[in-house]
Amino acid sequence: MMMNLKPFITVLLAFTLWNTGIHAQVKFKFDFGAGKIADGYTRVLPDQSYSKENGYGFDFNTVMTGSGTPFYFSVKVPEGNYKITVTLGDPKKASQTTVKAESRRLMLEAVPAKAGEFIKKTFIVNIKDRNINNGEQVALKPRELTKLDWDDKLTLEFAGPPALKAMEITKVEDQITVYLAGNSTVVNQDDEPWGSWGQMIPRFFKPGVSFANHAESGLTLGSFIGSKRLKKVLSVMKSGDYLFIEFGHNDQKDKGPNDGAYKSYTERLKTFVIETKKKGGIPVIVTSTSRRSFENGKIVNSLGDFPDAARKVAASENVALIDLNALTTTLFNALGEESSKKAFVHYPANSYPGQDKPLADNTHFNTYGAYEISKCVIEGIKSAKLDLAKYLINPKAKFDPAKPDAVEDWHWPESPKSSVVKPDGN
Repeated sequence: MMMNLKPFITVLLAFTLWNTGIHAQVKFKFDFGAGKIADGYTRVLPDQSYSKENGYGFDFNTVMTGSGTPFYFSVKVPEGNYKITVTLGDPKKASQTTVKAESRRLMLEAVPAKAGEFIKKTFIVNIKDRNINNGEQVALKPRELTKLDWDDKLTLEFAGPPALKAMEITKVEDQITVYLAGNSTVVNQDDEPWGSWGQMIPRFFKPGVSFANHAESGLTLGSFIGSKRLKKVLSVMKSGDYLFIEFGHNDQKDKGPNDGAYKSYTERLKTFVIETKKKGGIPVIVTSTSRRSFENGKIVNSLGDFPDAARKVAASENVALIDLNALTTTLFNALGEESSKKAFVHYPANSYPGQDKPLADNTHFNTYGAYEISKCVIEGIKSAKLDLAKYLINPKAKFDPAKPDAVEDWHWPESPKSSVVKPDGN
């Protein structure tokens, strides 16, 4: 019997186009089931490991066992936006699949499927690299060199208990891209138990919008420019794309003669706005998330004049403002001084491997806190009447930060990798 080589040739051709720099059409179709292979699909065996030679496979020493344990699947692809359609479900068992992309970006949340039921879901993942025009590169920090966000693969994590039957991956050019510029409160945090609103917000949007998170822990407006991250964003931005800008925590520590909320911070923030407009992009200024800074049972402002300076730049430059500082102040006050710890990285010793001391961080969020703050950002998007709101999966859903979701109702299948090392910045 002659073997059908067409599916293999399709994957090989896509991989070859990637390697040779011909990026016009990148498309993959994978079948993870045990029955007859669907036409045009490539069969993936449950223990088929990723290799650079194949360009796809299960990654990080995981396999798809069907036992409910999480697994990773990676495909080598070039920079760009990718439409991913997954068919979830198992012929014999119920499942509840959560999908995270790259550095733990939440794409699908707890998708239930009964035994024998198969559900299709589509989402958009942005893949970035550090290359800029004319051979320049983003100056990455050493800790970024191992981040999934910066490698040459598209990596998806399935948890839940998960069940995956099929997957289609297609490079698309018609998405509105929302670029995120910020610090550790925005960046895609790689490791448990850390989280940011930037890695949670994709879950709330349907295809048509892609989030490209260029934030990094410890950055200021100045170091974002100095490490060529703004230049990178502008090099790939197209007309109609957005740039969300949230800085302040680390800028507050700059103590030079021209530093300060109404000096270098204001000047640099205007630079972000002006350069984005030159590209036909839409800048959105986001005031800094509040720290967990309670006095006499209420949050007090620990960010000085920086939130006010951001508001004034938004007004003077006539650009949209999301007052996340005000929204998170309301959120943390509603949670209260003690219960708000459940939104931050506050854990007793031995909660995570290698953690011999308690974690008590009043700046950085856990995944519950990050999820609630992403809902605050969405309310800000709607209040600012941004066209992005029409791409929300549930545009009628309302979130009141004065009435946060109960932490007991939060379900997050933890990723295998954790770290007790605090992100840069404070």
